[in-house]
Amino acid sequence: MSAEIPASREVPKENRFKVWRQTRPFWAGLFTIIGGVPIAYLPYGDFRLGNATLAMQTTAGAGALIIGVLLITLGLTMWFQPVVRVFAGVATIVLALVSIPVSNFGGLVIGFLFSLIGGAMSAAWAPAPPVEETDDAEHDGQLEASEEAGAELGTEVVVAAGVPEQRETYESATETTTDANGGRNSAG
Repeated sequence: MSAEIPASREVPKENRFKVWRQTRPFWAGLFTIIGGVPIAYLPYGDFRLGNATLAMQTTAGAGALIIGVLLITLGLTMWFQPVVRVFAGVATIVLALVSIPVSNFGGLVIGFLFSLIGGAMSAAWAPAPPVEETDDAEHDGQLEASEEAGAELGTEVVVAAGVPEQRETYESATETTTDANGGRNSAG
């Protein structure tokens, strides 16, 4: 269980993968894994075109294998340890750049591009802000606070980037509050 997901939230079985995927840099890890496969495979693999065999073997095969395995490991790290996503993204970008001279132009540029994009996506990914659950009425995504409600309670409502923020306005020396029954009390 991750520290970012509360254990009390029950998720239906059909949505578990979707929730898991949305709480980590899933696509960054997938791109990194896809990029690591050609970088590791091409120095050792053979292509057969009919009767002709195309071998891409180089003297730096061990270096290419290490880079490819590290990229696959970093992709899995992005999935299962999203806390280290920035480190994994930067390390993926560095390894993708190193793969150009070591592994046949970065796995024929395919592995290089996938790894570079995956690393950038991982470094840029940020978890979604936590959703506050309320037991009152269903929330339809619109702002519940309005300027009239703020003026009624003696507060000024400021909306910036879709997030309501309330600031107290002091119009007189007395402070007006609202008790639990909705009545106004004057304290002063």
